[in-house]
Amino acid sequence: MTDSNPTAAMIVIGDEVLSGRTRDANTNYLARQLTEMGISLREARVVPDERDAIVEAVNGLRTRVDYVFTSGGIGPTHDDITADSVAAAFGVPIGVRGDARAILEAFYPPGDLNEARLRMARIPEGAELILNPLSQAPGFRLENVFVMAGVPNIFAELFESARPMLKGGAPTLAWSLRAPVQEGVMAQDLGEVAARHPRVSIGSYPFFRGGLGATLVARSPDRAALEAAVEDLRAMLTRLGADAISETPPE
Repeated sequence: MTDSNPTAAMIVIGDEVLSGRTRDANTNYLARQLTEMGISLREARVVPDERDAIVEAVNGLRTRVDYVFTSGGIGPTHDDITADSVAAAFGVPIGVRGDARAILEAFYPPGDLNEARLRMARIPEGAELILNPLSQAPGFRLENVFVMAGVPNIFAELFESARPMLKGGAPTLAWSLRAPVQEGVMAQDLGEVAARHPRVSIGSYPFFRGGLGATLVARSPDRAALEAAVEDLRAMLTRLGADAISETPPE
């Protein structure tokens, strides 16, 4: 499917995700939010808490998509190196910034803003703050890169603050058809249907409970193109012997 909507990529940063200790929930959240906004998430990467890996991922993606989001590595500890790595990727200096420091000073009781917590006020030169109403420590936007916390509820709050900075497109509509026709039976016909509808992305997902079959999901920002593809899919499934087709059209 040719996609004219803005595009995005996600970089999940953290050894704890790669080790399996922490489950990444932010990519799923981001994908759902961007889909509703008409922004296509094209790629997601998980990288370790290593400067070179973060720099490589940021520079490899920021020229290929409209928006890059990062999660993780902006806290107060020694392994929170995302802000420094993003600054290195852009070749700009980084330091404690007055407006970010003021936010933390207003949040912490007098004497509690120690050197470790002050690390969260280190912002690359030229970046715009992303406000964090939950725990106050801000994220930031540097050109098309949005740097946000890894804790899921804080990530969500930061995304809401960043939402006005994003320009969306036509929301992607999805239509699913569930039928007792196995993928091996429909594969050739399904490929032909997909070729006839280049404006629509068609995926096949097998199921095994309650019999054997597959759920076909057609996606497109163009409702007319989507409806035409669904009609073709419905006819294909009927022709292949589906005696019951369960459909879930877009809302």
